[in-house]
Amino acid sequence: MKISNKIQFFSLLLAGLFWGCETDDVQKLENRNWTLTWSDEFEGEKDQAPDPTKWTYDLGTGQNGWGNNEYQTYTQRPENVGLDGDGYLVITALNQPFGGANFSSARIKTQGLFTQKYGRFEARIKSPYGPGIWPAFWMLGENINEVSWPQCGEIDIMELRGQAPSTMYGTLHGPGYSGGNAVSKNYSLTNARFDNDFYLYAVEWDENKIDFFVNNYLYGRITKEDVPGEWVYDQPFYMILNVAVGGNFVGFPTSQTPFPQQMVIDFVRVYQKSN
Repeated sequence: MKISNKIQFFSLLLAGLFWGCETDDVQKLENRNWTLTWSDEFEGEKDQAPDPTKWTYDLGTGQNGWGNNEYQTYTQRPENVGLDGDGYLVITALNQPFGGANFSSARIKTQGLFTQKYGRFEARIKSPYGPGIWPAFWMLGENINEVSWPQCGEIDIMELRGQAPSTMYGTLHGPGYSGGNAVSKNYSLTNARFDNDFYLYAVEWDENKIDFFVNNYLYGRITKEDVPGEWVYDQPFYMILNVAVGGNFVGFPTSQTPFPQQMVIDFVRVYQKSN
């Protein structure tokens, strides 16, 4: 990891694990203190796989393109996912036939390895771009195998449509409000794009609401009262990082879509509120 990022991390430990955001007239944030409960800084050798004690994989083309009519197959090949040797994880989408699909990419998750109910979940990410490219940092309820989706709940911390790289989305999917009927917030940059630099994406989640942040700016809040169905965010969730190619949200890649596409992740960190 770059020295500046290490300094940022230790500054967070000193000023952030006991860090509180003062209430202001714009964001209306209560004071809150955080304790780090889980992190991956992606230190390791070039082409090394993600830490197997922290991450596992979704593989293949999934049912109906992972339920979204996606066009890629997900793999665990180093061509699609691995450390870069400089403190970053890189997920690469390729325009090459593999596994019965025309494109390949990767989707990693903490399912079965780490879950948490409530807290702050964050990742510092540089996104890919281009028509038909769909990067995401998101979470699913750990009971998905028992109750299926969307009853398990889904929290999208960051999603981008590659053809609109200045706007990102934070979304909740649950029973009665999933897919095109999900409850969503968005944030747009002015004269900038999310693929040109790293941005810190986060949610802060408690029993009554989920707050959505970009670079620690609160751009959206969804409360129990805002969802038209059951509030299912009262159980542990696991995290997912992936780059999809095509799908209902982004459409098909075009001749204007460059490949390879890469999502670069500096770190993922999870916190709980301190007593």
